[in-house]
Amino acid sequence: MEEITYRYMHRDVRTLLSFATSEERVEGEFDLYIQSPNRRLFGFTTGVDLIGYIGVEFLEGNRCEVKHIAVMPEYRGKGIGNRMIDYITNLSSCSCITAETDRDAVLFYKKIGFEILSLGEKYVGVERFRCVRFMEG
Repeated sequence: MEEITYRYMHRDVRTLLSFATSEERVEGEFDLYIQSPNRRLFGFTTGVDLIGYIGVEFLEGNRCEVKHIAVMPEYRGKGIGNRMIDYITNLSSCSCITAETDRDAVLFYKKIGFEILSLGEKYVGVERFRCVRFMEG
């Protein structure tokens, strides 16, 4: 994995980001990674192809929040998401990793050891979940 530091949005980053947020928000979300010193974007590649990415915001108190995570459809179910979470865990000194997600992704977080709390219907007809994993040590 490597940090994505370029200032323009590569087409594969656009595709992956569109899986994790609405199409209308892709540009704005990418801009936040460029502008915020606390947000970092990392890409998972196979050869030269970008097949996954994880965007993280590093917060006070040794906490970090997964803002976006996505894997190209043909590579899903192969442990790449888990490897990206592990990468962030090993890279940082975060004692706690959180994420907010929808019903579609909550099982992914539960499967890799996150505690799940329903936030209720945060948007009309959309239940959201807070996912939390505390690091040992």
